[in-house]
Amino acid sequence: MTENKKIKHSLKELIDTKDFVEHVSVDCVIFGFHKDTLKVLLLKYHDLDLWAVPGGFIFNDENLNDAAARTLYERTHLSDVFLEQFYTFGDIKRTENNVHQKLLENKNIEVDKTHWIYQRFISVGYCALIDYTLTYTFPDSFNEVCQWFDVDKLPDMAFDHKEMTEKGLLYLRKNIDYQVMGSNLLPDKFTMKELQHLYEAILGEPLRRNNFQRKMLSLNILERLEKHYTGSANKAPYLYKFLENPEIKNNDFS
Repeated sequence: MTENKKIKHSLKELIDTKDFVEHVSVDCVIFGFHKDTLKVLLLKYHDLDLWAVPGGFIFNDENLNDAAARTLYERTHLSDVFLEQFYTFGDIKRTENNVHQKLLENKNIEVDKTHWIYQRFISVGYCALIDYTLTYTFPDSFNEVCQWFDVDKLPDMAFDHKEMTEKGLLYLRKNIDYQVMGSNLLPDKFTMKELQHLYEAILGEPLRRNNFQRKMLSLNILERLEKHYTGSANKAPYLYKFLENPEIKNNDFS
């Protein structure tokens, strides 16, 4: 985690900062799994009916990955999250909806129109899949609400953050085996049915049980353990766990 002295606790303090990298920002698309549903973590700005993914700016003496971790912590108090770069957003008109200007006006902060916060920004997108139950979020001076949304029921969003969320979901689906293994969304020992429910939520479609089991076993990322006895012995499913540092193959459940 970046040193705490870098954390900006107010919008005015952030605006007055002189040592940010110009025209570059970071944004974090954070997915969670709850009740067989895939969700994304969003923030609501003060006095604006718009939501956004957690993000922020980069200090001149700060590594890009450290900036992503720091801004995620500032916005949500989430720490030790394994973030991966997945896309760079650079459309000319991506910040045209003037969220920054509206925020400053609502806080009665006067800023010259040539200030860096009004200029074009290219954003580096980061993605993570985390345990929904371990999220302890806190609003900060920039935001009033931090909330989970179903990925197929997104609210009105600031900037191009709807596109960010959609591209983050596409990245998650393309790298599902690697992401699921590193997410800690399942207990140390789990059934094939529990694993299938997680995959179905991420992929957004039902999977054939036999095809799923055959494919997962062929990936050589699972170790089969003892049976899980909860009732009839002949119906007890096997338990599995992920192997440490397996060589992950491409997934295809067709």
